[in-house]
Amino acid sequence: MAWRYALWTAQHPLPVGWDERASVGDRVRAGDVLASGAVLAGARRIAAARKLGLAPDDLERELRVRVGSDVAARTLLARIGRRFPRSLTAPIGGRLLHATVDGDLYIAPIVDRWAVRATLDGEVTRSDEAAVTVAGEAWGIEGVAAYGPDAVGELALGVDGPSGDLAPSRLDVRLAGRIIVGGGRVSAEVMTRAHACGIAGLVAGAAPASGLRVVYGDTVSASGSASREDRPTVLCLIGFGSAVLPVELYRPLASLAGFRAAIHTASARLFVFAPADAGAFATPPPELALAGDYSAVQSVAAR
Repeated sequence: MAWRYALWTAQHPLPVGWDERASVGDRVRAGDVLASGAVLAGARRIAAARKLGLAPDDLERELRVRVGSDVAARTLLARIGRRFPRSLTAPIGGRLLHATVDGDLYIAPIVDRWAVRATLDGEVTRSDEAAVTVAGEAWGIEGVAAYGPDAVGELALGVDGPSGDLAPSRLDVRLAGRIIVGGGRVSAEVMTRAHACGIAGLVAGAAPASGLRVVYGDTVSASGSASREDRPTVLCLIGFGSAVLPVELYRPLASLAGFRAAIHTASARLFVFAPADAGAFATPPPELALAGDYSAVQSVAAR
């Protein structure tokens, strides 16, 4: 666990059903959309050829909407004839999924939309059905655990020193879109208030396990498994419970405040997009030991 300026990689898994996806070689910035798609419900079957009086093989020629397109309810799908026309409209809004060999159409309603965003400034090195990977240079540090969706925003201090715990009263909507350094500990109240204020993410030495269960539930595990958009983003640098941030970790956080940053929850990493000469932050990792309450603290004699 130490700060270093390096070429990092961040892999972003993709949900099923992407519509658009970045290509290998594309240049991106943290926060840019790498892929987007939709979540579909159960499809509805329409006997299209029979309703139009067509042979199944002729249906595709008469369609006014391309298969794979999104349509609104009552959108005209097909129309035949002039003197005695017949038309077919979409009974529901959704996506025109498929045309069968029997002349039927399938439309599925769209229940949600998703987007996967980059957490590095750099180049796309992999792009396929499973994931998009970005490689780029930044100051970075790897923590112990991270929760919530990936976050991008300006790094800002929320405490006056490495031993301070972030107070809920210091959070308001003026900090929206920023990643706040929360000192030694962030409580469940801080997590929920930060999310309500639109704060992008929290970075702290530790978070109490009981608070994490309150916010994320009993089944949540570390490093991004609770990456729903309706949850806050929290990065624990040292462990769980309470901790005092070692000076080797806190000093760079304080010096890099004001630069753009990103939390990649799958790898529990914080990236800060500052120049390589921003400071002499590359130091050996601090010596840590577990305290009796299982929170991590700096040890003066850990051997």
